Amino acid sequence: MNEILKTIEKIGLVPVIAIDDAKKAVPLARALVEGGIPAAEVTFRTAAAEDAIRAIAEEVPEMLVGAGTVLTPEQLDRALAAGAEFIVSPGFNPDMVRYGLSKGALMLPGTATGGEMEQAMAMGLEVVKFFPAEDNGGVKKLKALAGPYRSLKWMPTGGVNTKNLMDYLSFDQIAACGGTWMVKKDLIENECWQEITAICKEAVRTMLGIELAHVGVNCGSEDEAKRMADLISCMFGYAPRKTSKSWFAGDAIEYMNNAGPGEKGHIGFRTNSVERAMYHLGRMGVEFDEESITCNPKGAPKFVYIKGDFAGFAIHLVNR
Repeated sequence: MNEILKTIEKIGLVPVIAIDDAKKAVPLARALVEGGIPAAEVTFRTAAAEDAIRAIAEEVPEMLVGAGTVLTPEQLDRALAAGAEFIVSPGFNPDMVRYGLSKGALMLPGTATGGEMEQAMAMGLEVVKFFPAEDNGGVKKLKALAGPYRSLKWMPTGGVNTKNLMDYLSFDQIAACGGTWMVKKDLIENECWQEITAICKEAVRTMLGIELAHVGVNCGSEDEAKRMADLISCMFGYAPRKTSKSWFAGDAIEYMNNAGPGEKGHIGFRTNSVERAMYHLGRMGVEFDEESITCNPKGAPKFVYIKGDFAGFAIHLVNR
């Protein structure tokens, strides 16, 4: 997959911006980056789009900025010259896709039907926009189409919000979700940068869904691990459960047969996506033990340990 597409997939969210004043583009981009979303689609619905893209590309280089609502070759040329790294359109125009590809542009055309998606695939596209998502059947329709289009991924936009975000992102053929709820026009006009940052942080928290899974305690032997699991289960009415490496008392306490990472044990956190969690935590300076990564059959990380000691405990992430 194209490297920009890989980054978009790890970010998971692409705010769709309609901005009337290019002077507000840079503080807006910085608010998005601070909120954990270093990506945006600036739509050509306004006269300020080109200057806004140029300002973001020059002054906020960590932001992955694309151009949206690109309908003509002239708009596409202007978007690329301004620094747009991907091009999005609301519908599927084969001539525009071919023109963009001839210019070396990363094209994300809007699609709504199987026929449009097949044409996009025939042109070598890996990801297409699905727009308007909710009005066109939402994730239910995409799952119905997934069988014959296993090599295609979608970026749903239109009607996506915090409430239905994970309905989409929990489906592995969704590359990312686009939306305007993080960057509402009145918030931009009133320069409510802190509020935009807060909304973005909430969206990222919803997307990652990180929560405590269990605490693992190192024991010296399987007999000791079983004894502790039986004792705690008896005391609190849990059901002891054996695994290949440990005994659980219920689901929240794990007794390891042998010492693993961490002097005392480990703390496990579950997440909706280890891959996206690694990206977003990595932006905060968190480092991971690459040798500990295990992947699902599609090659995406599903388990990883964080580097470091946390009061004698190691920490790992695991897909829910």
